[in-house]
Amino acid sequence: MNVFYFLAAFLLVRRLVKRYKFTPLFPKWQGMFKTATWILPVVYIANAIWLDNYEAFADILGAGMLFGMLWYIDNEPDFVTQKPYLQANYPLVAVGVINGLTLLIAESFHDKHENYFQFATLAAFVWIFGKWATSNKQDEALRIAAERKAELEALVNERTAELVKQKENLQDIVEELKATQDQLIQSEKMASLGELTAGIAHEIQNPLNFVNNFSEVSMELIDEMAEELEKGDKDEAMAIAADIKQNLEKIRHHGQRADGIVKGMLQHSRASSTTKEPTDINKLADEYLRLSYHGLRAKDKSFNAHLETHLAPDLPMANLVPQDVGRVLLNLFNNAFYAVQQKHKALGGDFKPTVEVSTLAPPPTKGAAPTLVITVKDNGTGIPDDIKEKIMQPFFTTKPTGEGTGLGLSLSYDIVVKAHGGKLDIESKEGEYTIFTIRLPLK
Repeated sequence: MNVFYFLAAFLLVRRLVKRYKFTPLFPKWQGMFKTATWILPVVYIANAIWLDNYEAFADILGAGMLFGMLWYIDNEPDFVTQKPYLQANYPLVAVGVINGLTLLIAESFHDKHENYFQFATLAAFVWIFGKWATSNKQDEALRIAAERKAELEALVNERTAELVKQKENLQDIVEELKATQDQLIQSEKMASLGELTAGIAHEIQNPLNFVNNFSEVSMELIDEMAEELEKGDKDEAMAIAADIKQNLEKIRHHGQRADGIVKGMLQHSRASSTTKEPTDINKLADEYLRLSYHGLRAKDKSFNAHLETHLAPDLPMANLVPQDVGRVLLNLFNNAFYAVQQKHKALGGDFKPTVEVSTLAPPPTKGAAPTLVITVKDNGTGIPDDIKEKIMQPFFTTKPTGEGTGLGLSLSYDIVVKAHGGKLDIESKEGEYTIFTIRLPLK
């Protein structure tokens, strides 16, 4: 969850840039803004890599970094108008410190109540957005009032005042052009981070909307329950309490959904820190096939599928990162079982869901390095031709809202192609089958 502290810090810097870039104070702080904009992604990436397995320290570091920025800005007279927005960030700092210390001191307690800690972090982050929206409305009202005042003054000013205003407008245009040029250069350097941030903002919006809506409804139900208790109608109050509990379950579900998106994003952006080692791919494929199938069966006891394994005997060991390739296989198996499950729901008992995995070490062609081929096939819904080229893109998913983040195949592609120098191909016919073929170098 430490991504929220860095994202809050990044948004704080961007807000200050937006608020001050056309004011006389901007040249004074322009260098500081640029430095902070560069340092934050570097610190975040370093935090994600070096403290990946030390969640408590990562949370404390993120919260401490955000607190340091808030303390410094809060003590600068130039930023006195931003105090209300700065204060909105302190709850997130407090949640981060409490979360990290609890994880260090009482890990079992933290694990038991992890959902509450995650919800508190998400709520504190949402509170910042709420404060931002409120302050934006206030700023807009002030801007409109200032423009009106300027118009009234322009009507009574002499020609000299008009010339001065024109000069100021020209200066503003020059400053805006300089700022735009700097932003274009910065955008080129920060392209990957920009895409990542936009993807999160888009994907996380739906669960946040659910959290907000159910929270508002729950507040109204609490008022109704208080009224019923005052009337002495205990039965009605208990019924309302049950509704509130259901709403809280939905809030928890969508909070976990948002958390899953963030964790998936971190996995997608983080380079693997493990080393390659000789791996029995037959054992790995069979293990993850069973893992995926039983995972789906745990959610839907009525679902059954026929599993087929065609694993080549005497398959040579492959030099790869087993955890990463296992993640790829799990993603492909999960997608295959989902596809046959959806087709089974549509066709009923006449359809026999089947998922097949096969391995092969074909004889290498002259001059080519030896490879290993893994094939995952299903007789499910298939992939339409018009989306085959998009299927590997980050955050693209064909699943309904709430059932997929759109990062599985994108992450799988990066692991196979970029991390292992292999290939990941798709063959599919809509309504009939889908075949994913992984080709990995043996060495």
